[in-house]
Parts: sequence; structure tokens; C-alpha cells
Amino acid sequence: MISSDINIDAFLSQYDEEVYNNAIILRELLLASLPKITEQIDLTAKMIAYCYGQKYSELICVIIPSKKGLKLGFNRGVQLADPDKLLEGTGRISRYIKIKSEAQIKSITIKKLIETALIAYKQCVQNNE
Repeated sequence: MISSDINIDAFLSQYDEEVYNNAIILRELLLASLPKITEQIDLTAKMIAYCYGQKYSELICVIIPSKKGLKLGFNRGVQLADPDKLLEGTGRISRYIKIKSEAQIKSITIKKLIETALIAYKQCVQNNE
């Protein structure tokens, strides 16, 4: 993990309390769900990236805080099973979920999407070996 708790706190403190609190809870879930993940703040893009290397293909997901709210973005989001139709976006590769509450973050649906994203990453790595 590259980012420190102090850096994360400073980055997220510029957003309102609800965005800040939900981002911290989401961060804890990602760190617990993605073994040995690297966490990096991208100040230019205003997001926190979770990846297993420095290449875009090694990116699993991102936390995107904003004045309007919080999103959890998934690299390879178009490949993820989404039976509850939570994923939004029109990009060729990525999709995101609008995070609205702590209960949503702690839901089995979000946990399953994170697990599915990790599996998709591992399959991509295996296919490229």
C-alpha cells in the first residue's frame, strides 16, 4: 500500500461529511477484500486507485469522491456480472456505482462485485501470460 492513512484523510477531508465517511468505509472494504492491493491517490484525477501494479490493466477499481457524491469505479466493468443492474456508465471498459449509503457499501451486492472484479483481473493476467 503506497498511500498513508494521513494522505487519504487529507485528500478526502475536502469533501462533505457524508462523502468522507462513506469513502472511508468503502476504503476499508476494498482493503479487506483485495489481498495485498496497492492503494494510490491520483490527485490530478481526484480519485483513489486500487491496483496490483503500475499499468492500467492492473487496476481493479477506484474510489471517486466529488461534491455531488461518491462513486466506486471498476476497470473491466463491462465484463462484470451485474444482476442487480447497479453499474452505470457508457465507457468501452469501465463502469461505476453511485454510492449512496453505508448500508449499500456493506451489502452483499457490492462485495460480490468487488470479488467478481478481482476474478476478472486474475483471468486477464492468466490470459496474458
